[in-house]
Amino acid sequence: MRRRDVLSSIGAALAAPRIAAAQNAPGRRILRFVPQADLALLDPIHSVAFVTRNHALLVYDTLYGWDADLRARPQMAAALPAFEEEGRRATITLRPGLKFHDGTPVLARDCVASIKRWATRDAFGQALMAQTEALAAPDDTHIVFRLKKPFPLLADSMAKVGTHLCAMMPERHAVLPSSQAVPEVIGSGPFRYVAAERIAGSRNVYERNPDYLPRQEAPSYLSGGKAVHLDRVEWLTIPDGATASAALQRGEVDWWEQPAIDLVGPLKRARGVKIDILDPNGSIGFLRFNCLHPPFDNPALRRAILRGTNQVDAMTAAAGDDRTYWRTPYGFFAPGSVMASDVGMDALRTPLDATGMKRALAEAGYKDERVNLLAATDFPVINAMSEVCGDFLRRGGVNLDYVSTDWGTVTQRILKQDPVPQGGWNMMVSYTAGSAQVNPAANNLIRGHGKGAIFGWPSIPKLEELRNAWFDAPDEAAQARIGREMQEVAFAEVPYVPLGQFFSPTALRSDLDGMLKGVALFYGIKRA
Repeated sequence: MRRRDVLSSIGAALAAPRIAAAQNAPGRRILRFVPQADLALLDPIHSVAFVTRNHALLVYDTLYGWDADLRARPQMAAALPAFEEEGRRATITLRPGLKFHDGTPVLARDCVASIKRWATRDAFGQALMAQTEALAAPDDTHIVFRLKKPFPLLADSMAKVGTHLCAMMPERHAVLPSSQAVPEVIGSGPFRYVAAERIAGSRNVYERNPDYLPRQEAPSYLSGGKAVHLDRVEWLTIPDGATASAALQRGEVDWWEQPAIDLVGPLKRARGVKIDILDPNGSIGFLRFNCLHPPFDNPALRRAILRGTNQVDAMTAAAGDDRTYWRTPYGFFAPGSVMASDVGMDALRTPLDATGMKRALAEAGYKDERVNLLAATDFPVINAMSEVCGDFLRRGGVNLDYVSTDWGTVTQRILKQDPVPQGGWNMMVSYTAGSAQVNPAANNLIRGHGKGAIFGWPSIPKLEELRNAWFDAPDEAAQARIGREMQEVAFAEVPYVPLGQFFSPTALRSDLDGMLKGVALFYGIKRA
């Protein structure tokens, strides 16, 4: 089925008789959700897209989860890790009664394989495995780490939220390389994925998992009791903002994750609709380079582009004129965190004009090479920031191929390490979670280990050296010193260009209650 066919009016998903029948079924508690973008990839380890991460939070579970204060709390694990042998042995015990959606029990060996697969992609996971001599499952309920030295952040590494969720999968899936997507979605989370009802580019469906055993605790972000009050969740991809807004106001959908900023005002005034801020930690926009190939293997060229970046323009495009929805200047760590500092920030406070940027590019050795910028036109926030970046790049003298495409294509293309003629890429715009930038352990974007890094693959050994030192820092004062050094190196080498921090409004029907803050979560929420 072609995408344009399924979206011809409000989308075939809204008109399909099967959907209507499900909605009208007596006693069925159904929530219809419009995600930030189309769910093109289903494997949360294979993909870096937040929409994939949010999908994973329905169907997969984790050993630990962050609470609202970003502290690790047990989830599938019965308790925090038990450390022995002066911190060099850590044992995690699984809660009893855990089951995958195919009815098989969750065993420790499933978790060991899942941790290993996740750690091939995730920055924090890579740090954990670098200090791990052995990871094994001596029986069905215990996971044992033998560590080279104490790693007190072990639970935190698997609890955090970011581009890669430490999702527990059946061993048969978790042994697959992270470069290969799993063939089916089988987790142990509060919802089951209904693959038979997927319409690519339009609809994804989730049903309540009757075998899920929530913890007997109050929910807090990704931790605590994940009590489900819904029988079915339908994700409907509606890329046109006006169409999504009308559907929400008519009650045809219940929740629009990330409405276009110019539609927030009218939605605030609409009957039966309420606006809230989903993530109090905000999101961080960024312009990412492919550092493997010319011309952006040249850090001087990356510096010139950073110097021409106007964060205020990018944030105004992303979040509107109301400065309560965004913050600049923004460096390489979250404001207010131990790692944040003013080092190098003048480069962002006074952006170069077009003439100055042309001069900086010439001095950096730019020879008018044709470069592309991947722009997701069906993702309003990313599209807005992409347009700002495309404009200043052109005016600043970059020979730009502005590639307008959909977000699903972007997320697949940025995984390619090939040169542009073979389907590769040069630049792209996206955003990450503000909570992922509180320290270098969670910040995937500031890694500098080349092809081992996430898309972009910068090779900056000094960043890696400082990051490793952070793990051994004895106190916050030492961490802060390392933060200043890392930011100085980042402004010199530019693994990416920060575009600012924004706080995305979310829009939902007024009769919905119990929404948890942080990311789009479907436990806790119910009709009032």
